[in-house]
Amino acid sequence: MAKRDEGQEKTWGMLCHLAALSGFVIPFGNIIGPLIIWLVKKEESEYVDKQGKESLNFQISVTLYAIVAGILVLVVVGIILLIVLGIAVLVLVIVAAIKASNREEFSYPLTIRIIQ
Repeated sequence: MAKRDEGQEKTWGMLCHLAALSGFVIPFGNIIGPLIIWLVKKEESEYVDKQGKESLNFQISVTLYAIVAGILVLVVVGIILLIVLGIAVLVLVIVAAIKASNREEFSYPLTIRIIQ
């Protein structure tokens, strides 16, 4: 029974990160997806609680960075920043999901720790 619970924890932890990819399709899906999973599962698992906070903090940070880059589009440099940010988010979310599925520690770089 414990192995099944651990497997479910790993799955939900991984989904906390992968749900952020919905932001490429749904406006603010990068925050809403992980937020829903975190709110539903945080009481059931300390691991999912930790993964959800990590994902949410990163996605909130990325959203703030995207807003700044969007403003900088007026100066052209924002276009490059938005492209780099999009690629970085895609790669980092996949890395975090793989690490979570293996129950390894992962901290996103350049993350503002809003949710403690």
